[in-house]
Amino acid sequence: MPSSPVRVGVVFGGASGEHAVSIRSAITVTQALQEGRNRNRFLVVPLYIDQAGRWWPETIAAKVLEQALPLEDESLPQPLPASGFRSLPIEATSIDVWFPVLHGPNGEDGTVQGLFTLMGQPFVGSGVLGSAVGMDKLAMKAAFAAAGLPQVAYLGLNASDLNKPEQLDALVARIESELGYPCFVKPANMGSSVGISKARGREELIEGLKEAANHDTRLVVERGIAARELECAVLGRRKLQASVVGEIRFDADWYDYETKYSEGRSHTLIPAPLSEKVSAQIQAIAIQACNAVNAYGLARVDVFFDESSGEIWLNEINTLPGFTSQSMYPMLWEASGVALPELVDQLVKTARE
Repeated sequence: MPSSPVRVGVVFGGASGEHAVSIRSAITVTQALQEGRNRNRFLVVPLYIDQAGRWWPETIAAKVLEQALPLEDESLPQPLPASGFRSLPIEATSIDVWFPVLHGPNGEDGTVQGLFTLMGQPFVGSGVLGSAVGMDKLAMKAAFAAAGLPQVAYLGLNASDLNKPEQLDALVARIESELGYPCFVKPANMGSSVGISKARGREELIEGLKEAANHDTRLVVERGIAARELECAVLGRRKLQASVVGEIRFDADWYDYETKYSEGRSHTLIPAPLSEKVSAQIQAIAIQACNAVNAYGLARVDVFFDESSGEIWLNEINTLPGFTSQSMYPMLWEASGVALPELVDQLVKTARE
C-alpha cells in the first residue's frame, strides 16, 4: 500500500532586505519538490511571510510564486491586520516537514528555527544556534577565530559609534591604521551583499559606515584583498559532505547585489580550476566552518584564495543559501552528481533524521 506524500511547508518571503531573493529561491525549491519522483513523495504547501512580517495562507503564497514578486497591500485580503497575524495559517497544523526558504534577518537568523523547535516539528537546515551564529558576522568570525580558522583582518563596530563626530573621526583613523584601503563595510546581520560597500578612501568609508548602519546596529569592516572568490556547498547532518569547489568571476569591481542577481554580470566555473590539493583544503575548511558554528543540513561556505602565495582565508558561511537559477548551492551539488530534485529530497530526509 503506497504511503501518503510528505507535506512540506515551504515558507518564504520574510521581513528582510532579501525578500525578493527569497521568492525566487522558493520558486526553484517548490518546482524541484514537484519534479519527477518527488511528485508522488511530497505535497508542497507554500506559506508566505510579507514584508511586514504577516503570515499568509497557501492561496496567497501561490499568487506570490506565480507572479514572482511581492504582493502589494492592495492585493492582499482586506482589512489588513495592523499588528500582523498572531497565529499561523491553518495549513501549518498539517505540515510534516518545514522547508524555510528565508534569507537574512527574521528567518535565517534562528528566529523561525526557534519557532519550529518550539512546535516540535522537523525543519530543513541548521538549528537555532548555528543559524544565529552563522547570520551574525561578528559572532561567526569569533567562532571561526576560536576554531583557529584563517580569516582576513577585520574590525567589529557598533553603529552608535558613528553618532558623534569625534567618535567617528577616531573610528575612521583606527580603520585606516589597522586595515587600510580598500576595505569592505558590512552590516553584521545581512546577506546577498545588501548594505555592503567597498571603500577606497575616507569619504567612501564614512558613506559606507552610514549605509551599513541603516541595516544593522553591528558592523564589520574587513581588509580588502586581491584573491579569487571560491565557494563550497555542504550537505548532511550526522555526517557532513562537501561538494566540488566553484569559483565566482564577475564583470564588476566587486561582487555586489546588482552583480550577483543580474544576468550576464557574473559567471561561475564549476568545478573551479584548482589543484586537487587546494580543492581538498577548501572542502576541509568548509566542514570545519560548519562545525565551528554548529551548522548542518545545508550551508554554503565562501573562501578567498591567493594563487601566488597559496593562502586560503575563510570569508563566511551562509546557513540558508540562495536557491535561485543563478545560485551556487544547487549548481555545486549538480556538478557533484546530485541533481536538484534529488538535492531537495535529501534535504527533507536530513531534516527528519
